[in-house]
Amino acid sequence: MDYLKTVVPSQLISERGSNLVVINIGSANIRIGLAQQDTPFNIPHCVARRTSQLPKRNVKDQMLNSQVTTAQHVERERAYDTIASLLKIPFLDEEVANNSFPRKMGRVDGYNPQNNRKDIAFSWTDVYEKEPTSSLASGSGMNESLGQPESTDTKEFKSNERKFREFIYGEEALRISPTEPYCLHRPIRRGHFNVSQHYPVQQVLEDLYAIWDWILTDKLHIPLSERNLYSAILVVPETFDNREIKEMLSIVLRDLRFSSAVVHQEGLAAVFGNGLSTACIVNMGAQVTSIICLEDGVALPISEKTLPFGGEDISRCLLWTQRHHQTWPQIRTDILMKPMDLIMLNKLKESYCEIKEGEVDAVAVVHSYEDGMPAGSHKTRLTALNVSPMGLFYPKLLVPDVYPPPPRSWYNDYEDMLEDTWHTEFPRRSDMSDGLYPSINVGLSMWDSYPVLPNKPKKEEKVGLAEAITSSILATGRIDLQRKLFCSIQLIGGVALTGGLIPVVEERVLHAIPSNEAIDMVEVLQSRTNPTFVSWKGGAILGILDFGREAWIHREDWIRNGIHIGSGRKYKDSYFLQAQPMCYINS
Repeated sequence: MDYLKTVVPSQLISERGSNLVVINIGSANIRIGLAQQDTPFNIPHCVARRTSQLPKRNVKDQMLNSQVTTAQHVERERAYDTIASLLKIPFLDEEVANNSFPRKMGRVDGYNPQNNRKDIAFSWTDVYEKEPTSSLASGSGMNESLGQPESTDTKEFKSNERKFREFIYGEEALRISPTEPYCLHRPIRRGHFNVSQHYPVQQVLEDLYAIWDWILTDKLHIPLSERNLYSAILVVPETFDNREIKEMLSIVLRDLRFSSAVVHQEGLAAVFGNGLSTACIVNMGAQVTSIICLEDGVALPISEKTLPFGGEDISRCLLWTQRHHQTWPQIRTDILMKPMDLIMLNKLKESYCEIKEGEVDAVAVVHSYEDGMPAGSHKTRLTALNVSPMGLFYPKLLVPDVYPPPPRSWYNDYEDMLEDTWHTEFPRRSDMSDGLYPSINVGLSMWDSYPVLPNKPKKEEKVGLAEAITSSILATGRIDLQRKLFCSIQLIGGVALTGGLIPVVEERVLHAIPSNEAIDMVEVLQSRTNPTFVSWKGGAILGILDFGREAWIHREDWIRNGIHIGSGRKYKDSYFLQAQPMCYINS
């Protein structure tokens, strides 16, 4: 303790964070870095595998996509008109003559040279392996410098010799042309493993391992032979089920070969990332929004809420809005079949969308990405840019129907991390060291009864953001705690960067509180760091300050016993795990 009284915080982080790898898992992106880093690598959570199957699918789970029904379309238009009346803009089908009144431009500098970085086109990924430098290559370069160009036969020979890359990861995987022989795999979708009849459990786990191993080797420069010198901190969303957490621990300890690991929830990590102890954490990610309240650094499970929409749904809504207003160029934009289009829409959303009254327009450059062709540029005037982010409060505008949730039968967990199951006999998996992932429900049989709800489902709310925050806080029960939480709302995740979001959350949450509740004040706290990385930073702080490491799981114990029925030591849910470092932090 004398050491802790004299040590400088930066020195503590440098010394204890050099061998801690923090892994913050998301549906669209994964954030990985050493605990001593200021910011992690933020990488799209996907891998493209070379395929020779016919017919070729550009995206592994594209067959699961569902269409917008007529009823959903009517509800979407009704939601748009409700938002329009609040923002004081014309209704969806209201024709306004251009000269009837001057249009209120929210951002007219969209095509300003100073903002060109917003409008830079992306290029297709080079899917061929890099040719090694050789004396032959240098000799051909000499011939070119002497004015002797390569013959056509030589060029054709070289192109035929080039090999496709077997695996392509991260943003490069999203920028592969649909004409190339690759299939994009997204192992996590809507806050869960992306298990389906087209994407089996074993493939999901293999893809997770491949992506994480590539990041560790290529970005953090930690080869497999040295990982026994490192420990891992898994910062997981509240949406994950027990079995998913167990499988990820197996990947980290058995396959990636970390010496030890610990699991923390994003909500808890976010509290420590911003130096708080009591707060209502609203985590707005790309595909899921989750809410949980914490008191004195301990999560309150009764307050947990999950909303099945996020930033990507706002981007889809932005495209629908522009097409309806006929401001979108006549180009083939398909964010499901061409992930490159989703990247472009996300950039447009981040650059131009904000919440404020009045008409918000912007002059921007939209790019078209036709198969294998260079990007085409289309200068256009986007309109109603303040409508799509309001879908957070009116989710029927977003129509979050793309990709149904995974079959819940897969998540029936006979070895519950919260309950002792030693007295019950169930079929067990085979030896974990064989590299396979056999499970109780695999293959097509798990789709026989789809959809199936587990005994204790993770509840998804069908309400807007303000109602969900209010419901979460009121579920805590005590009026003194409720008042404190309503004044300690913390927005994290990429969507939290949306301009004008904080005052709207404060106003709409205040109006959502029932009149019989003695609460008259709501406040959203400003984040002390980038909201996208708050949970990752909190995970790093938790790992550095956890001197006792009583809740850490060691590789040998996990491989030998796992969650063994009847064993004295069981892995507990992260609600239990988080109490361990608190013993030190609160002392």
